Amino acid sequence: MKFLLLLVVIFVAAWAWRSGRLADVAHKQKPPPTPPPQDMVSCAQCGVHIPQADAIAGRDGLYCCAEHRQRAES
Repeated sequence: MKFLLLLVVIFVAAWAWRSGRLADVAHKQKPPPTPPPQDMVSCAQCGVHIPQADAIAGRDGLYCCAEHRQRAES
């Protein structure tokens, strides 16, 4: 009977120690930050929406690609 009680105490202690370690690991691992939203603009030629950072500037507006800028400005 003493052996069974000792086994239960060891099992509970190991479980508490392991669950505490798992909680510490989970707390340390944070998800990567999400990028901030970008402003969207539409192409002056075809109307497709693209991020402003990827848009190509022309005389008559912003374009999705160099081909559309050439078509609109020629």
